Amino acid sequence: MLTHLQIRDFAIIDNLELDFQAGMTALTGETGAGKSILLDAIGLVLGDKADTTSIRHGSEKAEITLSVDIQAVPEAQTWLAEQSLEAEDHTCILRRIITNQGKSRAWINGSPVTLSLLRELGELMVDIHGQHEHQSLMKKDMQLKLLDEFAGETLVLAQTHAAWRTWKQLNDRLQALTSQSQQYQERLDLLNFQVQELEQLALGDAEVAALDEELTRLSYADQLKASAEQSHHVLYEDEPSLYSQLSYLIQALSREVQHDERLSTPLDLMTSAQIQLKEAAYWLRDYAEHLESDPKRLQWVEQRIADIRAIARKYRLEPEQLAAHLNQLQTELKALDSDDYDLAALQTKLIQASEHYQKIAQKLSKQRHQAADHLSTQVTQAMQQLGMQGGRFEVALLPYPDSEPHANGLEQVEFLVSANPGQPLKPLVKVASGGELSRISLAIQMIAAQRLSLPALIFDEVDTGIGGGIAEVVGTQLRQLGKTRQILCVTHLAQVAAQAHHHYKITKRKTQDTTRTAIEILADEARVEELARMMGGMDITPATRTLAQEMINRTN
Repeated sequence: MLTHLQIRDFAIIDNLELDFQAGMTALTGETGAGKSILLDAIGLVLGDKADTTSIRHGSEKAEITLSVDIQAVPEAQTWLAEQSLEAEDHTCILRRIITNQGKSRAWINGSPVTLSLLRELGELMVDIHGQHEHQSLMKKDMQLKLLDEFAGETLVLAQTHAAWRTWKQLNDRLQALTSQSQQYQERLDLLNFQVQELEQLALGDAEVAALDEELTRLSYADQLKASAEQSHHVLYEDEPSLYSQLSYLIQALSREVQHDERLSTPLDLMTSAQIQLKEAAYWLRDYAEHLESDPKRLQWVEQRIADIRAIARKYRLEPEQLAAHLNQLQTELKALDSDDYDLAALQTKLIQASEHYQKIAQKLSKQRHQAADHLSTQVTQAMQQLGMQGGRFEVALLPYPDSEPHANGLEQVEFLVSANPGQPLKPLVKVASGGELSRISLAIQMIAAQRLSLPALIFDEVDTGIGGGIAEVVGTQLRQLGKTRQILCVTHLAQVAAQAHHHYKITKRKTQDTTRTAIEILADEARVEELARMMGGMDITPATRTLAQEMINRTN
């Protein structure tokens, strides 16, 4: 539940601190004193949008801090743990600052967070019912949202959304491929041809460089053979050969080295050179013996190079780039040949997705029908208590005219109302009387609130347009809700305020230069006086005070 609220420089509030208790708390005061401003501040710290007009005149920023006991809210504890924002001692602290430059910052348990995260957490802890709630109830999507919240089966609803998204993606894909089938087939045919052509070419790794090297060698085979043979003879076969001359010199130096050791260095070098010269001669001999002119091979190599270069020119690539281009075409062809581009396969997947959606959506539909029956009965009963005897309320589930899956399930929802006996049910949007609309909206909110698992519920002047005994019924129901959760209720009706477990009075204090909002906890005589004011206005009589005391006594 909410435990503490601090507001600084927000609207006409300069600095206000308030402790909350369990049960039902009434917030009363003169019009314009700041009752709804207090709830607006709570809404902001829970993630509502803000602008600079909410900052107190003359201040640089507005700051709101809210402490919430989440010991009995496992959903909020889990959410905080998932975001690594755990609270200490089960107290979650939310903080929001709005600057006059239009900037907004938010914190959860001291860590900066985005506004969306603040809103997500707020929705797990507090639900706010505004005095204009009936306006949103005119919208069918809000009616559907309220019914689903009343049903309490969020998992099946999420599964329905997921199944619809899967179906829609497949359906959109199929429609796109169907409309582009000619271009798709043309591209597929082209890829098949190009891949086949390049695969037939069968260009090997580094083959182009190897062919160029072989072409040069075959073209100069006779010249290369002659040069190798000549070099072999000069080095080793001729008389005198370089090898034999070097042998003679080595022998001469070998005799002289005993006379001067310094000759050992050139002797070693020459000996090594003789060995290398002999190896070179043998290599040249083998090279010449195996090198033969091959006109047929030369012709084949020339043709192979010509074929490769022709294909490269066709694709406007260098020959060395053809292998990589083939890999790219094969990858694209594989993708186009997959089920994602196969109309028949896509059609099969779409049918399966549609069947899965129908299965989940029918389960959701069954839950909605059950919830609609309960909500219809309970709201109808509440209408009798709110002075609309003989009135009826019904939740109508209307199937979509087409058979395609829809994001929110198989049906639309429409709230139907008959305000008086004998009158036919009509859409809520066509209820003419503002007073009737307010009471019907209040009945729906009260019944829906009973199903909410949130620890704190806020009602902001939802009793507008009612009075007398009906107001007392509303107060009784709010007090009943306050037995199991925290209720904050802004009200102008003494009959409602008298039912509260706790009563706060909000006042507006004016000086020559400033206007401030203050709040005080009422008890005993002060509370009687406030209830008397709410009933009797400026002139409070002993009879009015007596009636106020009787109203309080009836709640005990």
